[in-house]
This record gives sequence, structure tokens and C-alpha cells, in this order.
Amino acid sequence: MKEIPIRIFFGVLMTTISFTVNLSAQDKVISSQTLTEAQKSIISISALTAKGELQSLKPALNKGLDAGLTVNEIREVIIHLYAYCGFPRSIRGLQTFMEVLDERKAKGINDKTGADASPIKDAANKYERGKKVLGQLTKAPQDGPLSGYNAFAPTIDTFLKEHLFADLFERDVLTYAQRELVTISVISSIGGAEPMLRSHLSICLNVGLTPAQLNEFVDVIRSSLGQNEAEAAQEVLDEVLKTSRPAAVFAKGDKVNSANFSGTVWLNMMGATESTMHVSYGNVTFEPKARTNWHSHPGGQILLITGGTGYYQAKGEQARLLLKGDYVEIPPNVVHWHGAGPDSEFEHIAISLNTDKGGAVWLQPVTDEEYGMIR
Repeated sequence: MKEIPIRIFFGVLMTTISFTVNLSAQDKVISSQTLTEAQKSIISISALTAKGELQSLKPALNKGLDAGLTVNEIREVIIHLYAYCGFPRSIRGLQTFMEVLDERKAKGINDKTGADASPIKDAANKYERGKKVLGQLTKAPQDGPLSGYNAFAPTIDTFLKEHLFADLFERDVLTYAQRELVTISVISSIGGAEPMLRSHLSICLNVGLTPAQLNEFVDVIRSSLGQNEAEAAQEVLDEVLKTSRPAAVFAKGDKVNSANFSGTVWLNMMGATESTMHVSYGNVTFEPKARTNWHSHPGGQILLITGGTGYYQAKGEQARLLLKGDYVEIPPNVVHWHGAGPDSEFEHIAISLNTDKGGAVWLQPVTDEEYGMIR
């Protein structure tokens, strides 16, 4: 049998994707997905803590717990924000949260503690780990010479990469999307840091938050803090959205009606090559938490990540975080699953290889417990 010239096919497809992005760069593809109540609470809690509005913070903390945030998630939100507004605000926020928990306990409300942070297994030093995380967030290489304030004060570059992007961002109590909501909320609250807000709003788009959700973020800032903070945030957001790429490269296609998926999934089957190539490919979009069942491909598969935040996991291995621009090469007959993270839609091109060897072999669903362990 003639071997598939997969490098040629792969190169042509990547060129097609790049060309499609450039053609549609002026068109905003905005998801109808809105912020969840838990995400809105993260914004309110972060903004009010950063401002020191402790009396208003109390009802916001109660609302966050009622919306399903765990004690550890809210605690992590308040810990994370110290990096952007300082220890005094963070500590006062933690003290206020302790008061709220005591008051709720006295009323007979037992709030869910939630998961602790998993141990970091990466053996690389913290600086290199921080560079890796920053590269994932910004979609930009971090191997060039230092510039700007990092070159002027190299110590702060070390602190940022080792502590902020390694010590904090690597902790899996919160997702990247949740941490970015904390970050933009704090920066919007303190004001006077528009370049940093611009950078982190761009990162928000990289980790799967949509333009519609970011506009809704401004509305939450308005209701939590006031018109001045909201208008300043909106001005920066408008600048970012004018220059950002669209959230989706290919159309979603049709909803998938199959027991082989959990949650809502859309498929745009873009084609199959002539029979000598034995390759088929399509665009797959997952709503938050949606995923495939465990399955394998006799001929192998390639995933090209085009949007959102998702995960891939091979049987017996740790789940791998996937962001726009990543790709996964799946060998033949490896049992695996892939799907969206808890906070974001997830989109990828799925390329099935050597299809003459047979189609996907579908197995049991990924349980909620298995899915919950990815964080």
C-alpha cells in the first residue's frame, strides 16, 4: 500500500488555516456564550478586594459561594490578586472571607472546601517553567534577549517568571481563564496600568474567553465599582478587539447527535481526500466541559488547536492542557479522549490518518470524576 504523504497534506492544511485567518482578520466571530455566575463572582470579588471595598465584598463572597465556587477557589482568587495589588489588600480580603465563612457556618451552611493545588511534577527550574507558562499565555516565544523594563531591571523579570508565572499560574486550583479574570479585574480596579490591562485582555482571548464575555466583564466592573472604572476598561478592550484575530477560524457546522460525546459538540466535516491518501478531516467545537468518549484510531490522528482551552489525555497518562496553536500527534490504537476545559469553548481540526485501516473505535464515556481530575 502506498504510504500517505502526510507532511505534504499537513503543510497544505496549515497553509489553508493561516490563509483563512488572514482573510477573516477584520471579521469578529463572537460566541453567544456568556459568563457563568461563578465567573461573574470572580470578577466582583477580585475588583472589590483590590479596591478595599470590604463591606461590599461580603455580599459578593456570599454570592460566589452560592454560585458554586469552592472555599479553595475563592481563597485562591484572593491569594492570586496580591501579585497585582499587594499584600495589604489580599490579606484584608482573606480576613473578610474568614468572617463570611464563620457567619455562614453559624447559620448552618457548610460550604464545599474543594480541591487543593496538585504537586508540581515538572523538574525544570522555576524560571524556565515560568517562561513556558508565559509563552503558553501570550502565544509568543520567550527565548529572545530581555527588553524594556525587564532589561532595565532584570531582577523583576526573574520575580515575574519564577513567582507569578511559576509559583502562582502553575497552581491548578484555578484555570488560566479564571486567573486572567482575576488579573484584569484587579488591573481595571486600580487604574493607571493600561499597557498591562491591554496585554492581559489579549491573553484572555488566547485562553478561550470570547469578545462577548469580555464585554460582559466590563458590565460586571460597572455594577461592582462604577462607571469610571468601566469606561476606562471598555476603552482598552475596544482597542484590543480591533486588532485581535477572530475567535473562530472555521464554521461550527452541525450539532453532533451521538452517544460518543458528552455535552454539546458541533462538527464541520470539511472533507476526505481521494482514496489514495486515506485521510479525512473536520472542524470540531466543544462547549465548556464537553468531551469525547475514550476511543482510539487504528490509523492514528492529528489534532490542530484553533481556539479556546481544552485537554487531551491518553489512557494512563496525565492530561495535557491545549491552547490555540498547539497540536497533538496521536499514534495508532492509543486510547485517549479530548475536549473542552470547564470555562471555555474548545475548537480543533481533527485529522484522521490511514482511514483504510478502519474508523474510530469508541469506548466508554469519560466520567465526571475522571474529567474533574484534570484540574
